[in-house]
Amino acid sequence: MTVLVDTNVLLRHFEPGHPHHRAAVDSITRLMESGEAVHVTPQNIAEFWAVATRSSAQNGLGLPVAVVAAALDHIERVFALLPDDSAIYAVWKRLVTAHGVIGNQVYDARLVAAMGVHGIRRILTFNAEDFARYGIEVMHPSAVS
Repeated sequence: MTVLVDTNVLLRHFEPGHPHHRAAVDSITRLMESGEAVHVTPQNIAEFWAVATRSSAQNGLGLPVAVVAAALDHIERVFALLPDDSAIYAVWKRLVTAHGVIGNQVYDARLVAAMGVHGIRRILTFNAEDFARYGIEVMHPSAVS
């Protein structure tokens, strides 16, 4: 089976001092060791870059560009990057309209749209409530065994 990794799990994976770091690393390792295909999207990469480079005063990690670029190199080596596709827009538009999605939640809807286009039904995330409305399987990292 396949799973999409949410941006918050990617961020915690590269933030050793965060309380969720170990759960992020361990859950990804367990999924891969069990033969799961673990994916990210260009949307994840853009979100990761935005948060990782944003200052900590603005709720980011405040990492230097060179460090974030190295993290992206690692992500690209470890995870399968799903391609963007024009069909994602149509699915996203349907989702945000049907579910009344507003504000920053549009980014989660875009991940769900990419999942739908690529036939992925599961997402690994620390924010299960953000995806509850979409009828997909939500996996919390601490529940991956």
